[in-house]
Amino acid sequence: MHGFEEMAPAPADSTTSSGPWYKELNRYHWFVLMVAALGWLFDTMDQQLFVLARNPAMRELLAKGGIAPTQENVTWYGGLATSVFMIGWATGGLGFGILGDRWGRARVMLWTILIYSICTGLSAFSYGVYDFALWRFLTGLGVGGEFAVGVSLVAEVMPTRARPFALGLLQALSGVGNITAALISISLGLLNQDEAHTVSNWRVMFIIGTLPALLAILIRRRLKEPERWQSLSAEEQKKKLGSYALLLGHPVWRRHALIGMLLGFSGVVGLWGIGFFSVDLTRQVFEAKFKADDRALGAAEQDREFVQLSARYPQELAKLKPLPKPSDLLSAQPSNEPAQLDATPLFAAIQKLDADKVKPSPEGYPAEEILSVLDKNETPQNPNNTKGQSAESRARRAKYLAEDPPATEGGSAKLAAHAERIGARTRKMGANLTLWAGINSMMLNLGAMLGISAFSYFTHFSGRRVAMGLSYFLAMISTAAVFWYLRDFSQIFWMVPLMGFCQLALFGGYAIYFPELFPTYLRSTGTSFCYNVGRFVAAAGPFTLGYLTSSVFSQANGYAEGMRYAGVAMCSVFLIGLFAIPFAPETKGKPLPE
Repeated sequence: MHGFEEMAPAPADSTTSSGPWYKELNRYHWFVLMVAALGWLFDTMDQQLFVLARNPAMRELLAKGGIAPTQENVTWYGGLATSVFMIGWATGGLGFGILGDRWGRARVMLWTILIYSICTGLSAFSYGVYDFALWRFLTGLGVGGEFAVGVSLVAEVMPTRARPFALGLLQALSGVGNITAALISISLGLLNQDEAHTVSNWRVMFIIGTLPALLAILIRRRLKEPERWQSLSAEEQKKKLGSYALLLGHPVWRRHALIGMLLGFSGVVGLWGIGFFSVDLTRQVFEAKFKADDRALGAAEQDREFVQLSARYPQELAKLKPLPKPSDLLSAQPSNEPAQLDATPLFAAIQKLDADKVKPSPEGYPAEEILSVLDKNETPQNPNNTKGQSAESRARRAKYLAEDPPATEGGSAKLAAHAERIGARTRKMGANLTLWAGINSMMLNLGAMLGISAFSYFTHFSGRRVAMGLSYFLAMISTAAVFWYLRDFSQIFWMVPLMGFCQLALFGGYAIYFPELFPTYLRSTGTSFCYNVGRFVAAAGPFTLGYLTSSVFSQANGYAEGMRYAGVAMCSVFLIGLFAIPFAPETKGKPLPE
């Protein structure tokens, strides 16, 4: 024998009487497990690249679209993009689930890997929020399809006793993909900490996400369809393969599908609607800490001098390349930062100031005259002036411009120096936030790998229902604890792994349990139904988190950290899975249904 392609897989139900489960696997079994694991590993890497890139991508794309990149807007549009991604995931899962039964597992796996790889790369070229969401939808088509055909392939090739362990290992290895994404993020953050780059880190991350397409070459050359599927693929039986009408028309398979859908919905919302947003929570918490450190070093006072000089030398301000954004500025108190010192309309007005309206003195434009001119300069070319704003807002801006005025000698040079200082600080903060977001992701997925592995062994003794019920309860408690208590760097190293352990243990359960609920001719279809129909509903999870954060628990309503309250409130979704467990069939120790 010269290659795996020449080896016939052993019968899937062959067992040995004793010994470790992996002793029952031959070379072809290991090859199938490796290919399926790589496909799912790269799949999850692409998913995690999106989670890590979502926040900085939203900030950049919102600003390009003329939308203020406030934290509430970033959370709202980030949740919207995630929901669109999940809708694509569900659509691809359902469509490719049927094709996996009709066309074959190996062939469909190849197409799903190509789709999610290519569309991930194309996400790097997004210009605005909406084309970014389109690429995420198309990526989701491939991501959703890959899981169902992958687990069906492994379940049908493996010997019976080894099957749950192999499926658990397949799901556990997905953590390697997530950790790889975290390492990519951390590396880019460290490399780009000290100097500006023309290509944003998040775009580079998506370009790297095209690499899994190379796996398609291996699949095309060597992977064969399972014997179970080939035995059903005769022409007279093809009409039975992959039919939702058959799935939902049979009372037993319909019951299994609906229960599995509730189980999948609960865990998917918990992970994608709450757990993965811990990366964004980390960014918020640590951004506040970094800003507090900069304030202690006098950065807020220096930024005020920059704004004062900008008002006095608008021509010099317009020459700065790149021009610091108002969102990069620090105010004296954190509570004032959402308004960004009113600098957004002020900067826009200063740059459009008509020099003929008022003549500057050698010290530049007087602050009060600037405000007076801006008040009168309401034209279609200058819509962002200060006219029409409250007396309180105008008084605050006038005080900010006039209080402790800087020495004007060498004002233009000072302006440029301030701009460079602010740019360096912004880059450093962005790199540090990227670093800690990557560490958060890595810790979550280290916990996930342990949790999935633990589930595989625990369910071998306890059964599927007990293991999954315990996982839902622990996922709810640990996730709520992270969103309510995470406030310090050290907590990332124990609270986040604990949450990952509990949340992702459920997904180890899905990989083992869902294929055991359906016969061979409906296995890919049924697994896709459980995992993806619920995902259509679950797509409302990220959207709901964004809505709760930006509207219900917003700063306008008196909540300084709205995402904390939103995350804790949404943890109740784990109760749905917990309540569905008593109605689920126990499949431990039983052969796959035929």
